[in-house]
Amino acid sequence: MTTMIQPEVVAEMRDLSLSFERDGERIPLTFGTDLTLYRGETLCLVGESGSGKSITVRTIAGLLPAGVLATGSVRVGGRELIGSPEREVAGIRGKNVALLLQDPFTILNPLQTIRTHLVESLPPERRRRRDLDDTVRRMLAEVQITDDSVLGRYPFQLSGGMRQRIALAAAMAQDPEILIADEPTTALDATTQRAILDLIRRIQRERGMSVILVTHDLQLGFTYSDRVMVMYAGNILEKASGDALRAGSAHPYTEGLLRSIPSSRERLTVLESIPGSIVPARDTVGHCAFSNRCRWVSPECLAASPPLREIDADHESACIRIEEIRDEVLSDERIGEELAVQTNPALVVADSSTVPALVIESLSKTFGTRRRPGQRAVIDASLVVERGQSVGIIGESGSGKTTLARCVLGLETPSSGRIIVGGKDATSYTDMSRADRHAVRRAVQCVFQDPYTSLNPAHSVGSALTEALSKSGSSRSLTVAELLELVRLPASYASRRPRALSGGERQRVAIARALAVNPDLIVCDEPVASLDVSVQAQILAVLRSANEELGTSLLFITHDLGVVRQVTENVVVMLRGEIVERGATASVLDDPQHEYTQRLVAATDYDAA
Repeated sequence: MTTMIQPEVVAEMRDLSLSFERDGERIPLTFGTDLTLYRGETLCLVGESGSGKSITVRTIAGLLPAGVLATGSVRVGGRELIGSPEREVAGIRGKNVALLLQDPFTILNPLQTIRTHLVESLPPERRRRRDLDDTVRRMLAEVQITDDSVLGRYPFQLSGGMRQRIALAAAMAQDPEILIADEPTTALDATTQRAILDLIRRIQRERGMSVILVTHDLQLGFTYSDRVMVMYAGNILEKASGDALRAGSAHPYTEGLLRSIPSSRERLTVLESIPGSIVPARDTVGHCAFSNRCRWVSPECLAASPPLREIDADHESACIRIEEIRDEVLSDERIGEELAVQTNPALVVADSSTVPALVIESLSKTFGTRRRPGQRAVIDASLVVERGQSVGIIGESGSGKTTLARCVLGLETPSSGRIIVGGKDATSYTDMSRADRHAVRRAVQCVFQDPYTSLNPAHSVGSALTEALSKSGSSRSLTVAELLELVRLPASYASRRPRALSGGERQRVAIARALAVNPDLIVCDEPVASLDVSVQAQILAVLRSANEELGTSLLFITHDLGVVRQVTENVVVMLRGEIVERGATASVLDDPQHEYTQRLVAATDYDAA
């Protein structure tokens, strides 16, 4: 008789609920989470922003924010954390549990060299050893950095991918049993994202370490994880092995997340998104958490909060109707919503001009001074954006795509070359006449990655849009309500301030503000990089409709090939400041000619991971 060897449990949660008190009332954040993590496995927690993913897994590191109350049990290495003194809980950090965050700048001190970071991450007894220099070099080598000069640099001198490798090396310094990787690749390009995830997986296997991966990208989750838990508004809606989930989801929310991922293989006629937005956990008590956004909701879904129950082997779902609706959920029929700009005649102008919206001729940009020239960020780049055309710029971090955009926007002045906007020379904004500068700034608008930093937190949405309308210089009269309708936001949002909006709602306001002046061109610099996939689909649909329905030209900068496939007609590929390939988007992505483009396309093939 063969004895089954039970895998070792390194961490577990039992009935963990998180909440906080406000005005004497306890406000729930999460409900009754059960989680078991085995040695050497990867467990993924996936869901939209606000679902409670990060705060749940950080209880394993004893890092709950001040004021958050926890009930239930969280054990790491057999040690109970809930209710234990902070001194005891702090003892597990580094040695038992390490944390890798989305932005390594949050844990890397910009005033310290990389060597100092790595030394300080070591246990005190190892810092005093004579072979300290050899130790830090070995730490670099483990994360595949062979250039020892990196040790003398500062975080701001490294690319995003290099900073993430340094953060990983520091996290590994005390040989932790568990690595919590919280959105570790969200802001990285495809090749760097793949490299970081493959690196984590290699180190995990070499050390026998367990990994908890937190992400909003479900496809990434089931590709790199043994088991997946889908979380929504503080509730676990689905649990499955990676293989089971790849074969077919068992909850409408999970399927909605999958369908919202922009395809890098084909341009979709309809960009699907999950209708509505996530609700606070407190609004899900006593009924299915997803009921307000589900097309299959019925009275029985509203009668009680459904528990997880087994659907198939290694597969649990909290949908009480899944047996009767699963075939329909998994069918090819569209289950989300199509979000499109509602064409407003006031913004549609017949433009017979043959002058391109943007022409860039042999543009180069070098940072530094004549005596001490620095990095060549852009080298002899040329491109044309015709009226009504959408052109994408793709490339890894540091390829020069954002610098090129900043030159177009007048935020940087090229070292050489020319920029022509609507027939006007916009190479140097300071050399233009006041009238030309005003005309170019109206003609070119921008939508940045983080809309919160580009919206004044002290001003209401209505104030921001009213100010933009006042600068349009157009005889056509639009109202704030009409602008909000263009991006499918209620007119009542005019009275709200940015802090009262979700990330996706803030980005829609930023797009509405850009459209307010009826621009010829919108420069979009990673406008969906930090958004949930369901919200990404909504924003991409708005931008695509602005291009197709309103005739607004787009210069779209992104590291996501799925995004560039859905929004652009033509694309240029940049590598170390140079354009290495260009052409129709479908042709470049389907049959890449340059070796670098081929690597980018291969990095998005999760089936090969």
